[in-house]
Amino acid sequence: MLARWLAVLPKILVLGVPTRGVDVGARAEIQSLIEELVRQGLAIILISSDLLELLSMSDRIVVVRDGSTVAELAGPDATKEEVLKYATGS
Repeated sequence: MLARWLAVLPKILVLGVPTRGVDVGARAEIQSLIEELVRQGLAIILISSDLLELLSMSDRIVVVRDGSTVAELAGPDATKEEVLKYATGS
């Protein structure tokens, strides 16, 4: 499926929970592929509830709670604690 979308040479790719339900080896392969696509200049919007995956793979994280954007974190502000603070509203 991914190969079909990449064949049209998109500028932006939206991936919704790309590693859900896969084993550790497949997860590493998917993450490596995403990283390679970014190195090639493709912008990727990664949608996931896996906080560790988001922190390790994102330049910027937008936190959405109850259907509204509550924070946009980049660089050192994108920590587990900061994301959870906004996600839970505390």
